[in-house]
Formats: sequence, C-alpha cells, structure tokens
Amino acid sequence: MNPEKVVFGFFIVLALTLNFGFFVGELDNPDHHHVYELFAVVVVNLMATVLKFGDRSQMGAVLLATSLVAILQLIAAALVWTAAEHITGTGLTPTVTASIVSLSGGAMLANVISVILLIIETVMLRR
Repeated sequence: MNPEKVVFGFFIVLALTLNFGFFVGELDNPDHHHVYELFAVVVVNLMATVLKFGDRSQMGAVLLATSLVAILQLIAAALVWTAAEHITGTGLTPTVTASIVSLSGGAMLANVISVILLIIETVMLRR
C-alpha cells in the first residue's frame, strides 16, 4: 500500500464529503449552512489541490483542473458571504444564501468529477 496514495485519496474524498455536508439543506435557509463548514471545505480543497501538483500525467492535469475549479467556486462563495456580512451589511438573506450554496454546488460537482477520475485511475492500475 502506498501511503501517498492513501493521503491523496483521503483528501479528495474528504473534500467531496465536506462540500456535500455544506450543500445539503434548504437552498435559501442560512440556518442550514454554517460559515465554519464552508471554511473547512475551502481549507480541505486547498490541501487537496496542493497534493495534486506533483502528478505530471494527463490524469493528474485533469484532476488539478477540477480542483482549481472547485477552489474558484468556493472562494467566490466565501467572497459573497463576506461581502454580504461585512461590506454591504445586508446579511444572509435568502437570495445571498442561495448564491453561496449554488456556488458550493458547482464546487461539489467538480469534486464529484475528481472522485470519479480517482476511481477510474485506480481501476486502470495493473499490478
């Protein structure tokens, strides 16, 4: 068993599951989506992205691309949250919450693609 592959797979799957946990709930209800959960999703996705930088294969390039898309979506969600709370002062209205959760949903889709690619790569390995 390769410990590097275990850590790599762990962070990819953790990124997806944390993102799913943040995404689940009523789309426009801020009580169902916590700021610390979004923070955890951003941090774990950043860690997963850093782990993907070492792979120089075509599959590694696609995995890195999906991770960069997820990070872009999550940072946009965090910026919307920050702007609503601290810049405009409107707070988490149903519209703002729906935007944040929708951006997180895009990141979750990118994470699903990463996990599918990881599974495909694992199945294709020959001993």
